Amino acid sequence: MPLLSLFPLRVPDLTMRRLLLVSNSTLHGSGYLDHCQQQISDFFGKCSGVACRVLFVPYALHDRDGYTKTARDKFRTLGYEVDGIHEAADPVEAVRKAEAIFIGGGNTFRLLKSLYDNQVVSEIRKRVLEDGVPYMGSSAGTNVATISISTTNDMPIVYPPSFAAIGLVPFNINPHYIDPDANSRHMGETREQRITQYHEEVDTCVLGLREGCMLLVEGNKATLLGSTNARLFSRGKPRVEYNPGSDLSFLLNDAH
Repeated sequence: MPLLSLFPLRVPDLTMRRLLLVSNSTLHGSGYLDHCQQQISDFFGKCSGVACRVLFVPYALHDRDGYTKTARDKFRTLGYEVDGIHEAADPVEAVRKAEAIFIGGGNTFRLLKSLYDNQVVSEIRKRVLEDGVPYMGSSAGTNVATISISTTNDMPIVYPPSFAAIGLVPFNINPHYIDPDANSRHMGETREQRITQYHEEVDTCVLGLREGCMLLVEGNKATLLGSTNARLFSRGKPRVEYNPGSDLSFLLNDAH
């Protein structure tokens, strides 16, 4: 069965799609989401009167209550209230009522399995692509926004029913991308070698997001934001570096 047979990428209109896909939640020398708090505020916008509410999905970590508290405390400093999806009696209904969605990082396999177990994969996809609900992901939350979790860095501590992810964009991302260190004595595979192995089997392009950068998607426009470059890997083609501010809208063409 094709990887995306359950979640075809083509929908009539993607102009309402709004995504903020962050490589990492914490940057060295700063606190939780400090490095991207301005982009978060710009993305979710200002609230007038009633407090803006963000549905937080903490499934990637074991301690869901503690993780939700961390997110809630941070988002309150930015003017938003957070509801943990695990706190709702019905996760599907919580997604249906969400004003905004944030899926945090942790173990990608645990995260995707929980999304499937709680039957919210297709519902999140519908709310984001059809209803225009803004979606923010960080690390594992960015992984599950793509075609599949095949380019995660995590150990498969649990087994989801499929590697097929939510499919909000037609390519894969490798968060926390790190460059090979020519001076290292470590003999294990580099991240680049692992992505090359992926391309021996699959032709989907992979965007390596270094820590400190993020991808903003607004409709059919994609822009690299943050303080570091991203590296694009395409099967059979040389890798390409992109600076912050680069227009990566071409990646949204699923024929790329």
